[in-house]
Amino acid sequence: MEDFNAWLSFPIHESVNHDLAIRRFCPARLEQEQGGGEWEETLSEIEFCSPSNDSTTTPCLPASEVDEFVDSIINMDHCKDVNDDNHQSLEKQQSSFDYFQDGMQTFSMEDDLYGDVMMMMDGDDQMEMCGTVEDFGVLDDQTSMVHSVEEVSHGVDQGLHLVHMLLACAEAVACRDTRLAESLLTQIWASVSPFGDSLQRVSYCFAMGLKSRLSLLQNVNLNGTFNNDTMDVSMIAREEKLEAFQLLYQTTPYIAFGFMVANEAICQAVQGNERLHIIDLGMDHTLQWPSLLRTLASRPEGPPKKLRITGLVEDDNVFELEAGMRVLVEEASSLGIPMEFNMISEPVKPSLLTIENLDLREGEALCVNSIMHLHKYVRESRGSLKAILQALKKLSPSVLTLVEQDANHNGPFFLGRFLESLHFYSAIFDSLEVSLPRNSPQRTKIERLHFADEIRNIVAFEGLNRVERHERADQWRRQLGRAGFQVMGLKCTSQARMMLSVYGCDGYSLASEKGCLLLGWKGRPIMLAAAWQVNNASSS
Repeated sequence: MEDFNAWLSFPIHESVNHDLAIRRFCPARLEQEQGGGEWEETLSEIEFCSPSNDSTTTPCLPASEVDEFVDSIINMDHCKDVNDDNHQSLEKQQSSFDYFQDGMQTFSMEDDLYGDVMMMMDGDDQMEMCGTVEDFGVLDDQTSMVHSVEEVSHGVDQGLHLVHMLLACAEAVACRDTRLAESLLTQIWASVSPFGDSLQRVSYCFAMGLKSRLSLLQNVNLNGTFNNDTMDVSMIAREEKLEAFQLLYQTTPYIAFGFMVANEAICQAVQGNERLHIIDLGMDHTLQWPSLLRTLASRPEGPPKKLRITGLVEDDNVFELEAGMRVLVEEASSLGIPMEFNMISEPVKPSLLTIENLDLREGEALCVNSIMHLHKYVRESRGSLKAILQALKKLSPSVLTLVEQDANHNGPFFLGRFLESLHFYSAIFDSLEVSLPRNSPQRTKIERLHFADEIRNIVAFEGLNRVERHERADQWRRQLGRAGFQVMGLKCTSQARMMLSVYGCDGYSLASEKGCLLLGWKGRPIMLAAAWQVNNASSS
């Protein structure tokens, strides 16, 4: 960690020439810029499919902010802690990236015009939009050749060079220059390690994602779309995923924070009700519910007379989940709470979300719980998510709890998603560096079985197989508001702050923004948690 911090603190502008040669070593890029061959046709298609308004064009970061952008990816130590009173400083600390991010919001969930265009296409991978590193403001027009790893000194230079190589490789992949991308990837493998410092570890995961995307590029269909069927969406077994998720829950506050806020919101919304029914979207485990049972059992008005939990499961292999629920039912009984568990093994669709299918009963307070699941229904067209939210509203739940990653990993430009996700996961891996030693087997499992799988999905896949479509808090507010929900004020900020203090690490930060609680690492928001209720004043 000392070596890592040593090169992080080194003045960036004195170490590496940031004017990396993308154009010079990317023949396809040269042809694209000169307007020749099929690249000219591709650019024409992009121009036709994109709104003509200037506000929707690919934004560029000013050249003067290049150093700050690269530093924001690899240097987390300059950020300050955030609380409710200084949330604006959190936004300033990541302003270099948010300049790019804000411009890309036009292509995200909020852009109805772009969504309509995408809906007219056969799929969201019908055309891979090839933005460039310079288009996204990472590099300047002055260019020079990429040096080999051997020519770059250790410390700061090596770390910066690694980031630049990742960006250059990502652009080569975006331009479908497989020969160049494979060459750069060979150099990257020499600098990354799943057992090194946080930058080497996160870079290893992104290199694996780029490798998977290159494999898919070898099987591009005749119409230019990805043939996702040639590769498994996830190479991690379900048991391994659950183990890594449980380790993440035990060693960091990211998951525990979401559980705590969701449970407190449920108790707040059903106060005084004697019969409760919780619909758990995409249920994978039972980790969330023991603490809820204890809270319900200690209510001033007494425990509920009946608690039902219905898990909507999209995996047929549910034996372990059923065993966990049996243990939970016994624990509830010992606390004086009669509990009933039901499981529906079907994909979450609007047709499933009905009173009859979910066996909703009169007199029950209904709660809908979504822990990092609703983003799987986000598409560029947004039709799937909109239909599900509208179906949930018709059920008139007392509360809808939402816990999600606070990041924009759903833009249509591959390079934009790559940059945002690299920034996001670099912060997470930096927090793991502080929390767990490098030789920790728990840390290795968390990184390689949980986060690496998410990164691979964001980087490698397109179309229906790209399910890790995380969105920012503003986007969720907009979508839920349009569906007829309004944010419910949370009363658990002090509990959340107390929970963070247990981890004994100064890097975690907590902020409240328009009804949402945001958990961050050194100024970078990581998780959002919020509760929503039906807005009776809105139209159905």
